[in-house]
Amino acid sequence: MKFLLAMILVWPSLAFAQNPALVSPEASTALQVLAPQVLPDQLKAQSNVVLVPALVRAADGSPVFTLSAADFRLTDDGIEQKLTLDEDTGGEPLALVVAVQTGGSAARRIGSFQNLGTAIAAMVGNVPHRVAVVSFDGSPNVAQHFTSDFEAVSSALHSLEAGDKNAAILDALAFSVDILRQQPTNYRRAILLISETIDTGSQTKLEDALRALSDTNTAIYSVGFSSTKEHAKHEAARTFSDKTPGPPHGCMGKDPNADETQNKLSQAFDCLSLLAPPLRLAKVAAIASVDGLRRNVPETVAQLTGGEYVLFGDERSLVNGLVAFSNHLPNRYLLSYQPQSPHPGFHVIELRLREYPDLHISARTGYWADAGADSAVHP
Repeated sequence: MKFLLAMILVWPSLAFAQNPALVSPEASTALQVLAPQVLPDQLKAQSNVVLVPALVRAADGSPVFTLSAADFRLTDDGIEQKLTLDEDTGGEPLALVVAVQTGGSAARRIGSFQNLGTAIAAMVGNVPHRVAVVSFDGSPNVAQHFTSDFEAVSSALHSLEAGDKNAAILDALAFSVDILRQQPTNYRRAILLISETIDTGSQTKLEDALRALSDTNTAIYSVGFSSTKEHAKHEAARTFSDKTPGPPHGCMGKDPNADETQNKLSQAFDCLSLLAPPLRLAKVAAIASVDGLRRNVPETVAQLTGGEYVLFGDERSLVNGLVAFSNHLPNRYLLSYQPQSPHPGFHVIELRLREYPDLHISARTGYWADAGADSAVHP
């Protein structure tokens, strides 16, 4: 059993899949979604050139600018890739959606959101830009269409009003992604999400949200605040009530028909063999991501897309988080590569530094690819 525990520690993403109680019904259906196939609205007319913006920070949190492509090591579904580093990317135009929750437990926090215009202007910086504001409770609504006028953005935020009891975060993100698709292709795309941690009321399925957020290369910067205890308890009950059929009495359950000489260690290996061979690295990671969306939406989408996540404590912490985002957004390396083993479907990206163990790197962790691509994938 110690060896099995070591295997789980080496493959942390697989830990979600090892225990059926930790995998939601939506995550179980992700296996079907992740089968290689042509998916709607996913990187259509795109080539197998993948762009990976990356932020490298020192121990004190300051950005590091002195690295070259040779300092990075990237794998795509476990296969190391040859990287190219593009220079001078900080001045690219930016299309940003500010998605602000007004329903659920956010209703009492709206006063903290209404005066963020200046902080958002600092986050965008001195680059050509288009900013939209989306407010959401049980459904998303455009509070301000894309504009380069920060006064209009500030006015829209100042006019926010409390909504219903829901927090349809996934619907709001899908909506934000859709309107970003209509912006010029040479614009970087980003979402600033301000929401509680747990979704309620969304019609978007978890696996569909994973697909939508992965295939657009949109970086999501998230500010999250805790959902109510009653809400969290209710969602936890739903999460851990998975009725997906499995081995009789559970994978590690005692089989009344099994040979008495069978020990728990061999049974553990049998359980692992049920999962590991048919699950490619991409499928395992996607299951973990889907379960992450169930538990903490803003944190999971930030990790998935290479953005950042901060906790909301009060208005001061919110502004400090946006200031940190403003320092990091324009200071990212832009790496690119052509996958050695391209295939349609979900790919897992892992980006590391070959040396410099004291530096911290942040980058997107996956993307969707389509068959028949013929142009670059833009961030």
